[in-house]
Amino acid sequence: MLNELYQKTLKLAAHKRSNTFLAILSFTESSFFPIPPDVMIAPMVIAKKNDYLKIFLIATLFSSLGGILGYFIGSYFFDLGMVVVEFYNYEEKVINLKNNLSQGSSLYVWLATLFLAGFTPLPFKVFTITSGMIGFNLPIFFIICLFSRGLRFFIVSYLSYKFGDIFSKFMKTDASKWFTILGIIIVLIFALIYFVIK
Repeated sequence: MLNELYQKTLKLAAHKRSNTFLAILSFTESSFFPIPPDVMIAPMVIAKKNDYLKIFLIATLFSSLGGILGYFIGSYFFDLGMVVVEFYNYEEKVINLKNNLSQGSSLYVWLATLFLAGFTPLPFKVFTITSGMIGFNLPIFFIICLFSRGLRFFIVSYLSYKFGDIFSKFMKTDASKWFTILGIIIVLIFALIYFVIK
């Protein structure tokens, strides 16, 4: 089923209204849909190289807005949110996180986790919904969404623009691993800066 969805989503990149479909995909993926926008971004940029910044901005903005939808699902529709969380087998982690945060711990861990979820192949919608469940600060949540999603989609757009099909093939094989490594490095750099300043 997921492979079929993936193939259908990939075909939308060649559609004449691909920008609209990218906006819809980016929005829904942040709250419940399983296929990430990267599937459309790379082939769209390769087909329309001069639009790579526009494509990156569409994906970033609508993904972040979709994150707010996920946040409100977690805030006001707990049972629905748990259906999505359980689909990805994260229910135990979410319950433990709620307990830790209610005791005043793990706040900075959650900041780092939310960034990594937006930047790496982790299921972002689980973390947008969980942010609503735990009542995480909404403005900070939105800023992290913009930063993490924007950084990820800019990298995908820019490298697709620069390297075309070579990068597209890399996306299918090794991108998950390297995005995870890069995301962890970024988090460690910010943590180091925080402790130095503190």
